[in-house]
Amino acid sequence: MKKVIAILVVVLGFAFSTNAQDKMDKAAVKTVSLEQTKGEFTQKQLTLSEGTYIFEVANNNVGHNVGFVLAPKADAKAHIKNAYVTAQVKNNTKETSKEVTLTKGEYVYFCPLNPTPQYTLIVE
Repeated sequence: MKKVIAILVVVLGFAFSTNAQDKMDKAAVKTVSLEQTKGEFTQKQLTLSEGTYIFEVANNNVGHNVGFVLAPKADAKAHIKNAYVTAQVKNNTKETSKEVTLTKGEYVYFCPLNPTPQYTLIVE
């Protein structure tokens, strides 16, 4: 009987520690909220720490669908596809990207559908 209880304690302890780790990993993902108006983002530059992010993009009365592109500043055509919103952002709604892990460096973000200028995102 003591062996059964000991095994049960070990199994439950492992389950709880794994669940706590999953929650910690989820907490490490931060959300960056961006807003687009006609022809521009309201946030002109961002500075972030290295880490994992989800980008939430709001379409504030642009009048048509918008999107989101993130790319290294050195090559704006090398889009980071996980940063794309999962669906075009309809007028007066919000959409999010998948998780994106960013390392130190400079990036640009823009919307080719709006269209907007390229803005700078710095990861320190």
